[in-house]
Amino acid sequence: QARLVESGGGMVQAGGSLRLSCASSGRSIKNYPMGWFRQKPGKEREFVAAISWTGSYRNYSDSVNYRFLISRDNSKNTVDLQMNNLKPEDTAIYYCAQARGYRVTTPRVESEYEYWGQGTQVTVST
Repeated sequence: QARLVESGGGMVQAGGSLRLSCASSGRSIKNYPMGWFRQKPGKEREFVAAISWTGSYRNYSDSVNYRFLISRDNSKNTVDLQMNNLKPEDTAIYYCAQARGYRVTTPRVESEYEYWGQGTQVTVST
């Protein structure tokens, strides 16, 4: 089993940056794709970014592409999400997730993920 804990959320003005971090305990993240999802108020949870288990491949939603960067450090069991040029519409609870396996290199679908963190709030003001 894996326990995922997100950190780094907070409040920032539009145009600013935040760096989210996800630390895993229990099952190593080493052989598993990792992803970030978010849930905006009143909306369903949506895909944000994913990274392959080697870190060689990344996948982003259109809304965050070229603004967000996902990275991982398998030796530290951590996955980060660097968020730049933040917009008010990025306001959401952000969740880290660990994939069930490596069948899909950078999964975009929730059902491909087995373990989830509790989430961290990101609020972007105008």
